[in-house]
Amino acid sequence: MPTYKNEATGSWYCAFYYTDWLGNRKKKKKEGFKTQREAKTFERQFIEKAEASPDMSFGTLVSIYMEDCKTRLKPTTYSGKECLINTKLLPFFEEMPINKIEPATIRKWQNTLMEDESDYSQTYLKTIHNQISAIFNFASKYYKLQTNPARVCGSMGKKNAESMLFWTVEEFRKFLPFVSDKPVSKLAFEILFWTGIRSGELLALTLNDFDFDAKTLSITKNYARHEGEDLIMEPKTPKSRRLIAVPTFLCALVQKYAEQLYDYEPNERLFPVTKSYLHSEMTRGTKKSGIKRIRVHDLRHSHASMLIEEGFSALLISERLGHECIETTLQTYSHLYPNKQIEVANRLEQMNKPDSPNE
Repeated sequence: MPTYKNEATGSWYCAFYYTDWLGNRKKKKKEGFKTQREAKTFERQFIEKAEASPDMSFGTLVSIYMEDCKTRLKPTTYSGKECLINTKLLPFFEEMPINKIEPATIRKWQNTLMEDESDYSQTYLKTIHNQISAIFNFASKYYKLQTNPARVCGSMGKKNAESMLFWTVEEFRKFLPFVSDKPVSKLAFEILFWTGIRSGELLALTLNDFDFDAKTLSITKNYARHEGEDLIMEPKTPKSRRLIAVPTFLCALVQKYAEQLYDYEPNERLFPVTKSYLHSEMTRGTKKSGIKRIRVHDLRHSHASMLIEEGFSALLISERLGHECIETTLQTYSHLYPNKQIEVANRLEQMNKPDSPNE
């Protein structure tokens, strides 16, 4: 790897030929390095990335993978992925050649995370493992990596949490008065609890999304804040685009709220706040009311558990929540269904009883 010193400036530069992934031979020159080592490192990493061979470093692979992701993911999703990779994967694997990373290496990394003093949740550990496995799948599919060591090693963590927090209607009613001094907070939590929509869907709502005659709410977009900018994006998944039936009392609350807004246009956001505002208001309301603290997202679980308790089908709940498939609903809320199974058995028992003592 030839490197050269610029005698006039005292800095180093590299000049070399490489073959790109299309098989074209090209020349590259890069100046301005403080040391010869920096120049050599740049050349090595550049060639690895250009040729994308299976002996490239994990850090180089991540760079290629993230370039691919950037054109395919929403900015907020990309940012979250980048943060996870930078903090949980690169510190351990960055300099390792990807074809030298064995299942035992992955196992050691898993143990490090599971023993970390941060005490990561089981679902977060699962998310971290899924990410590294996705990166190795990318390398296997496009850059001739023979096997995915993360898949061979096996996963860590769990897909679903051991328990799920949610509020009953009674708990929600105890909470609501303690945020009712702020109309935007009161209505936001009313909609979240009684419709089960996501907080991002709530924050993207406009008055035009409501049909007060038909008593429906149209979910067509999602809100996120990224690098200080408010973004209105496509819904989370294709099934997230949906029409929700809304109770009459909630329609009335929305109409009354909109009438009190000054200089409001029906295509503007009804709730010009952020997710952090909702989290802060949730904390304020639970502290003052004394009921258990749940996440804002748990209001969605509260809605689902309420519908299950009322006997609505998993298919209807899946459509209302905007799940991609009914299996997602069943897996997420399976622990709430055992009581319903007992109820089914009891009803079948009643149906099997004779109509009269003579039969």
